[in-house]
Amino acid sequence: MVEPANHAPIVQVRGLVNRFGSHVVHEGLDLDIHKGEILGVVGGSGTGKSVLLRSIVGLQPPAAGSIQILGQDLLALPSDKRAHIERRFGVMFQSGALFTSLTVIENVAVPLMEQAGLGRAQAEQLARSKIGLAGLPSDAGHLYPSSLSGGMVKRAALARALALDPDILFLDEPTAGLDPIGAGAFDNLIMTLRDALGLTVFLVTHDLDTLYASCDRVAVLSRKKVLAADTLDRVEAIDDPWIHEYFHGPRGRAANRAAQQSRSAK
Repeated sequence: MVEPANHAPIVQVRGLVNRFGSHVVHEGLDLDIHKGEILGVVGGSGTGKSVLLRSIVGLQPPAAGSIQILGQDLLALPSDKRAHIERRFGVMFQSGALFTSLTVIENVAVPLMEQAGLGRAQAEQLARSKIGLAGLPSDAGHLYPSSLSGGMVKRAALARALALDPDILFLDEPTAGLDPIGAGAFDNLIMTLRDALGLTVFLVTHDLDTLYASCDRVAVLSRKKVLAADTLDRVEAIDDPWIHEYFHGPRGRAANRAAQQSRSAK
């Protein structure tokens, strides 16, 4: 359930500037993320979707601007207080970013030991529950990443992102490389977890099926800013060449039809 619009956003980005040398990626970018929503972030190549995610979670310090998370100015906090806030969100990177020398259970247990201070036995016990929550079979916990399919890597990375019971989940291209059935199952899993755990989800994606199936709002990055952040039907109606090509092209129309048919079947 999305928080009413009159409530303060759970994440508020204002005047964000990101640059690499002379190359400016974001300039004066503003964005709100509301509690309980699944926000899809889209944009053309080079618009800085992943850079925006990394800035919000503290991995890419911006050149200017402010980032308020859960009412706290993340950039102004001392390191110990910032770390306390950062424990309240989980991050799933596009490649999974699992430790290849650790099993799935050990990967998921790492944040429980390093950030929550749990002993190995207790951390691995909790890790098993997160692995189940992510939809992996229990025996997958003893496998190494090299033995996992692409879909299993995604779910293992999701289990690790859920390890510390986050309030906000950041997902970078979570369905990239998955077949349509696997991607659809992952979309359904994210919606189920959002509803069951009360999560807020920030989702970078290029997958139109994911946007139509699971996102409450869509933020479009263009010209170094957020061109629009609204419901899909309102974003689709914006008179912009990239939006028209993206949402009204053959793939966009097909994804829209599939989502409507799915809703009608329920």
